Amino acid sequence: MFNKNLVEMRKLHGMTQEDLAEKVGVSRQAVAKWESGESLPDLEKARILSDVLNVSLDELANHEPEENLGLGLAPKGKHLFGIVNVGDKGQIVIPAKARKIFDIQPGDSLVVLGDEETGIAIMKADYFLSMANMIKQLDKPGKDRK
Repeated sequence: MFNKNLVEMRKLHGMTQEDLAEKVGVSRQAVAKWESGESLPDLEKARILSDVLNVSLDELANHEPEENLGLGLAPKGKHLFGIVNVGDKGQIVIPAKARKIFDIQPGDSLVVLGDEETGIAIMKADYFLSMANMIKQLDKPGKDRK
C-alpha cells in the first residue's frame, strides 16, 4: 500500500526517483527500495516524504483507492468522502468520516452555500456567521481601509 501510494504521488508531482531522493536526503536506491516494497523509510523520512508530496502521512501509508471511488490520494486538507444520495425531501447523510474531521454533531446548524458554476458547499453555521460579522464590521461607514 505505502509503496504504491509513494509511486503514484511521485509520478503525480512529475518527479524521478532521483528528484525525490534529493528532496528527502537519501539515495535513489533507498527510494527504489521503498517503492518496490523491499523496505520502509524511518518515521522522519516518511514525514519528509509526506511534506514533499503534499499528502498526509496517514494517507500516504494507508490510502486504499478502492475505498475512495478508485481515485488516488488527495492533497493535504482535501477530502473525497464518497457519494451520498438525496432523499425525497432533499436530505443527505453526511459521511461519518466527514462528521469526525469537521466535528459535526447531532443538532449542529449548517449553512448551505451555492454557486451555479462550481456547486454547493456546507459549513458550520457558527463559523459562517462569525466570518459574516467580521466582514460586516469592515464594511461599516467611516472605517479606514488600508
